[in-house]
Amino acid sequence: MTDLARSRRAGAVAIVATLGAAYIVSMFLRNSVGVIAPNLAQGLALSPPQIALVSSIYFFAFVAAQIPIGVVIDRYGPKRCMLVCAIVTVASTLLFAGATSFAAMVTARVLMGLGTSCFLMAPLALYARTFPPDRFAMLTGIQLGVGALGGLIATAPLAYASAAIGWRATFTVIAGATTVVGLLILVLIRTDGDHRSADAPAETLGEAVRGVAQAWRCPDVGRLFVLNLTVYSSYVVVVGLWGGPYLTHVYGFSLTERGTLLFVPAFTQVLGMMAWGASERVFRGYKPAVYLGGGLTTALLLIVGITGRLPPAALWAWFAAFGACAAITPVVLAHGKALFPPALVGRGMTLLNMGFMGGGFVSQLVSGYVIDLFPPQEGAYPTPAYQAIFLLQAGFSLLGLMSYHGTREPKRE
Repeated sequence: MTDLARSRRAGAVAIVATLGAAYIVSMFLRNSVGVIAPNLAQGLALSPPQIALVSSIYFFAFVAAQIPIGVVIDRYGPKRCMLVCAIVTVASTLLFAGATSFAAMVTARVLMGLGTSCFLMAPLALYARTFPPDRFAMLTGIQLGVGALGGLIATAPLAYASAAIGWRATFTVIAGATTVVGLLILVLIRTDGDHRSADAPAETLGEAVRGVAQAWRCPDVGRLFVLNLTVYSSYVVVVGLWGGPYLTHVYGFSLTERGTLLFVPAFTQVLGMMAWGASERVFRGYKPAVYLGGGLTTALLLIVGITGRLPPAALWAWFAAFGACAAITPVVLAHGKALFPPALVGRGMTLLNMGFMGGGFVSQLVSGYVIDLFPPQEGAYPTPAYQAIFLLQAGFSLLGLMSYHGTREPKRE
């Protein structure tokens, strides 16, 4: 290998690592409320609906930004888009770290959702424009896999850091790390990928919206969209929001104890995504894997919803199984991709992504009002309050599977 080839390879590795780090920030901020939710509730006197809105409004902002972000990436390029979003993310994280009111927290989370909304799509656009086509699938897998580390960092590491220096100082450190990522994007990424090809027409926001509407009209997409609303939301309503308060109020776990236990489903989710991603070859279709993973997720939610409290060993096993079973996102995405004609794949995947994130917003927001129906006892919400949340999410999950039942199986046609 020549010195020039080594230099190019090192540069490519640095770029991929930088883009992966940006997605780590996105995944961390998305899931960061669950572990520290009891601390936020106590420190700012927040009610369950308020805590739910602080967490869920991120998803709403993220979804609202998806179509405009696609237009911005096409018009101004991935690099410029990521630089602006990095600035917004840093500002929002600092605002969150210094927030002393509910309104400030909600504002910070809205800005977080907007700021991180491009940290998957912009890197994928950059990969498509600057790397050979046969590398795209590999680079996409790396981006998703590296980004999953953010979800892991939002559990035990966040808990231990918050216990050591406080959650406010921890988020200040995250803002500093995001600043470094933004500087690396500025320095390492050339502007070559920031220009459309000469024959690529500029797309207006209205045209982008009409394109997504066209994807919606494809057969069976509506059924799959309902499933999307429930698949990812099962994970984020438990691990991303109420898992921490549940472990504290029902089991008496400390900050570090709940962070350690929530690390388990975050870790098994990463393993599960890899396993489910390869499962279509085993089942020779999408639907058996979705039925299996979705059915087990529903059953696990029902178990805790009915019993309320599990023995310690069973609790650890439950969280491990839950993370793995709820990780069927790759199969659902693959099924969705197969339903769209080639010309609508990009718009269709944007639509499905809006379903995943929109479901997280709805489930988290509704669950906050449900738990608030139960009066707190000595500052802690009773076990039946959390049982109601698990049972409600089990119902959502079952509804998604019922909607999915009539979807055609492209693999077997």
